[in-house]
Amino acid sequence: MNTMTILVADDDPVIRNLFERRLKNAGYEVTVAVDGTEAARLLDATIFDVVITDLVMPGQIGGIELLKIAKEKSVDIDVIVITAHSSVDTAVDAMKKGAVDYLEKPINFDELFLRLDKIAEVKAMLKNAGDLREAMNVTELSASQTIQDLEIVNGNQRNLLDRLDAILSDPRAAEHKRIEQALRLLATR
Repeated sequence: MNTMTILVADDDPVIRNLFERRLKNAGYEVTVAVDGTEAARLLDATIFDVVITDLVMPGQIGGIELLKIAKEKSVDIDVIVITAHSSVDTAVDAMKKGAVDYLEKPINFDELFLRLDKIAEVKAMLKNAGDLREAMNVTELSASQTIQDLEIVNGNQRNLLDRLDAILSDPRAAEHKRIEQALRLLATR
């Protein structure tokens, strides 16, 4: 089962239903929106991995505006735009603005599933990299603390050795007194 959550925004009910049925059958968690305004409301309420949006929708929020809203919500949301053949230039412009890909109508679902698989792979690699970075940070912090602790122990041992050296090399005290004093010092450690 695919674990990505997908928001589909398209004003055409036939295309919306087709997307919903095909994506759900492929195991994705799918939410559909009838236009950009509804999609924007859904983005405010729910976290999605992928937004698939038609570029041209009625109302104040079209595909480009929805792309901007999604990217403002989270840079981790991948947006795929759907375009009619005549608006490929607009789709390329959408990619410059942050869309991860675009599809031309009529939709080739095999192509869409390949693109979704690639998105899932990239998200998995980014998660693994983040997990590794976090593990490295924990390891680095632990190593830093260990080094700090060892430096303190080393300083204390050096101090003890310096004091023992001073006691044992003091020519004013008798040898048995120096040894006795050194043993007392060691016993307090």
